[in-house]
Amino acid sequence: MRGDFLNTQVLHKQNGKINIIFNEQHQSKSEKQNVDYLNNNKQLKVIDEQFSSFVGLAYFKNIIKEIYATRLINERRAQVGLSINKQVLHMLFKGNPGTGKTTIARELAKVLFQLNILSKGHFIEAERADLVGEYIGQTAQKTRAIVQKALGGVLFIDEAYSLARGGHKDFGREAIDTLVKQMEDHANDFVLILAGYPDEMEQFVVLNPGLKSRFPFHIHFKDYTIKELIEIAEQIASEREYELSPCAIVKLKKLLHEKTMDYLPHFANARYIRNIIEQSIRLHAIRLLHDQDFTIRDLSVIKEIDITAI
Repeated sequence: MRGDFLNTQVLHKQNGKINIIFNEQHQSKSEKQNVDYLNNNKQLKVIDEQFSSFVGLAYFKNIIKEIYATRLINERRAQVGLSINKQVLHMLFKGNPGTGKTTIARELAKVLFQLNILSKGHFIEAERADLVGEYIGQTAQKTRAIVQKALGGVLFIDEAYSLARGGHKDFGREAIDTLVKQMEDHANDFVLILAGYPDEMEQFVVLNPGLKSRFPFHIHFKDYTIKELIEIAEQIASEREYELSPCAIVKLKKLLHEKTMDYLPHFANARYIRNIIEQSIRLHAIRLLHDQDFTIRDLSVIKEIDITAI
């Protein structure tokens, strides 16, 4: 498309098409502005940089870029007289422990604020006790209050299915119904993220007929591969100024292979890796104290003997 969006006039609609006259006097300058505006490389780099330290998130980063691109195009559509649809960004996060659901939700709040999609970008994490009261009427009041606090930011509810565990007489279902109403009333004012284990979340979203359809983004956090878990292990060690020796990596791969072959339903993924590395650091310290004769390099190298199963 040629011309400056800011210097256009919508003439008329014909056969479903909108005819536009462009101000040719600003053609060269405006074409460059449009390219810069639509590509907006700086902002796209914000997304890449914000999530660069996370392993295996290419799919999620693409979703955030799509959200941002949609906002930019909506602004341009509005300037030329085309209708726009406000984005509803509520999300369901499904995944086993240690797959990064909480961490990613927290980073998402920051990124959406930097991209001017959220007005405040704060992050509120809630659980059943924060929403469900003990008396009639208390639950709706507590739920509405926490949504009010979250306006302009992200409200994250982990293990959301716990709201439905008390049965039909439990006030948890009232919290669910109130959340649905608040999502409708404040559809574009905050992002609600419900998170939990995959199977439990699938059962949870059918409890209220209007619940599942109000979440346009269903994000599945897959278990990490062994290769990705090794990358996470090296990253955790590096953050603590340690490194894994080649033999330590081989042993860790073997341990992970044995662990993942068990097909545990809720394998702890990155949490398991973090616990392994933290334990290896303690064992490394004990080993050096016993050896006494060690070099400066020995202070930062985790060896095979330091890696044990948990």
